[in-house]
Amino acid sequence: MTTPKLTKIDHPPATLRDMVQDRMREAIIEGLFQPGQRLVERPLCDQLGVSRTVIRETIRYLEAEGLVEILPGRGPIVAVMSWDDARQIYDIRRMLETAAAENCARNITPERARDLQKALETLRRAFSDQTPGALFRATSDFYSEIFDGAGHYIAWDVVQRLNGRISRLRMMTLSSTDRDRPGLSYMEDICEAITSGDPAAARAAIDRHLSDTTAIAQRLFALENT
Repeated sequence: MTTPKLTKIDHPPATLRDMVQDRMREAIIEGLFQPGQRLVERPLCDQLGVSRTVIRETIRYLEAEGLVEILPGRGPIVAVMSWDDARQIYDIRRMLETAAAENCARNITPERARDLQKALETLRRAFSDQTPGALFRATSDFYSEIFDGAGHYIAWDVVQRLNGRISRLRMMTLSSTDRDRPGLSYMEDICEAITSGDPAAARAAIDRHLSDTTAIAQRLFALENT
C-alpha cells in the first residue's frame, strides 16, 4: 500500500493563544510594559479581547521564557533583567552561535547560501522599516537558517527558549548610538563568511558582533545603576 504524500505546512495557522503570546511578548520587548510592572488580568483581557484563561496561559508561557516573574502577594510582573543575567545570555550565545556559524560554513550548499542571503535581505528591509516585531522575527529567521545549516537542532531549541530575553537585550543595543558599526553590517559579514564557505571567518564574524553588543549592553546596565 502506497502512503499518500502530504504537502509540508511551512507556516501553520496561528491559534488565538499564539497571537496573544506574540502580542504580549512584543509589548514587553518593546518596553510598552516596563520591567517590574504588574500584569493585571482584567485590563489585559479588556485590551486584547480574550478570556482570563488565555491570559493566564500566556503569562505562564512567558514566565517559562524568562519574560515574566510570579511574585508571592503581587502576582505576575515583567521580569527585571540584571547585567549578570545579560552576561550569561551573551556567553551562551557566543558558544552556540560561533559553533553554528562555523559548521554552517563548513557544510554550505548553493541552496543554503541562497536561503541565507534571502533571510539577510528580509533582515535589511526590517532594519530599514525599524518595526521592532518584524525586526526580531527577521533576525530569528536569519539565525534559524544558520543553525539549520549547521544541523544544530538541539542548540537552536536552547536559543529559542532564550529568545524573548535575547530580543529584550537586542532592543536595548539597537537603540544605542554608541557603537562602532551599524548592527546590520555585522549580519552582512556573518552571511558573507558563511556563504563563502569559510568556517574561521564565520566564527570570527559572530565573535566580533557579540563582542560589540556585549560591550554596549554592559555600558547601558552600568548607566541604569548610576
